[in-house]
Amino acid sequence: MITYDDIEAAARRIQGQVLETPCLESRTLSALTGAQVFLKFENLQYTASFKERGACNKLSQLDADARARGVVAMSAGNHAQGVAYHAQRLGLRAVIVMPRFTPGVKIERTRGFGAEVVLHGDSLDEARAYARELAEREGLTFVHPYDDPAIVAGQGTVGLEMLRAQPDLDTLVVATGGGGLIGGVALAAHAIRPDIEIVGVQVQRFPAMVNAMTGSHWPQGQTTIAEGIAVGTPGELPKAIVREHVADWLLVDEGDIEQAIVMLLEIEKTLVEGAGAAGLAALLRHPQRFRGKRVGLILCGGNIDPLLLASIIERGLVRAGRLARLRVNARDVPGNLARIATSVADAGANINEVRHQRAFSLLAAQNVEIELVLQTRGPEHVQQVLQALRDAGFESAVI
Repeated sequence: MITYDDIEAAARRIQGQVLETPCLESRTLSALTGAQVFLKFENLQYTASFKERGACNKLSQLDADARARGVVAMSAGNHAQGVAYHAQRLGLRAVIVMPRFTPGVKIERTRGFGAEVVLHGDSLDEARAYARELAEREGLTFVHPYDDPAIVAGQGTVGLEMLRAQPDLDTLVVATGGGGLIGGVALAAHAIRPDIEIVGVQVQRFPAMVNAMTGSHWPQGQTTIAEGIAVGTPGELPKAIVREHVADWLLVDEGDIEQAIVMLLEIEKTLVEGAGAAGLAALLRHPQRFRGKRVGLILCGGNIDPLLLASIIERGLVRAGRLARLRVNARDVPGNLARIATSVADAGANINEVRHQRAFSLLAAQNVEIELVLQTRGPEHVQQVLQALRDAGFESAVI
């Protein structure tokens, strides 16, 4: 078990080597959720994740012999980059074992920090087993992503900084995978403020820590957009800490996380990955749980695939009614499409896509079904567009 003194020592050790990120109130999110929301911007770290903290604390404590041999880590994402970056900065050899399914952008980013990337196995467990094999065979120090006292102490510095910046917080809501972040943060927070509430958040598809702590039996899925917290087996050290320090556990689904990513991008102009949005997702899904409280959220990472982000933004616009799909039935005669476009334009909407359907329609042969994708101002505006089309004599409906 680690202590608060270990976290304070980690804070001194990593000072100047990682960024002390801001912890600021979001007035807009506060108004939307009914809680006073404070955001800790760990997505602003050099590798865009809090994982740097634990990696830096661990590597900084290696003796001369261990430094000379180097380190090995297993990760498909942020831990890999944190270890690779600080190993490069400290002049250490770093070998990172990644599963074969790891996206190419993450592989190249990790190599960009000077690490030797080894692709092995079709799962994280297979990659972990091979990393330990390499550690034994080549004398490398294995750097576990979350089940290591130095890693947990390093992650705990996030909580230290949050309460230094905002000492009156009532609740900390923390995304949870293997448990390194919530374990360190909970330990630090309760040492400073014994009355503060710690709430853990997991995605429904990867509820391993929730199951372990509450005795529930939620099934585990295969994939999630919050891959940073997609952990099947939480760490033993973090479990021992959170069993004592975490008051409550919440689950969020994929849609909650997508909505939170879009809101943070649009409102706060900040980019987070799925795991980084989990805290806000919990507030959006359980607003009554936090109403009236001063709540601290950790934006724990910002590494997201651009294509995935584009898809999430588009889906978010659909959910908000700002991207709408309409079906319009009309006579298949010259000029009708122009009349439809004019009606849409006069109602203040913009046409993104148009598709005609003749052969696969149940309409009369002389009619045509037109599918429109529109940019609108929201659900009320969509209804105004529908009314404008009906006033012009066109049968129309939202698909």
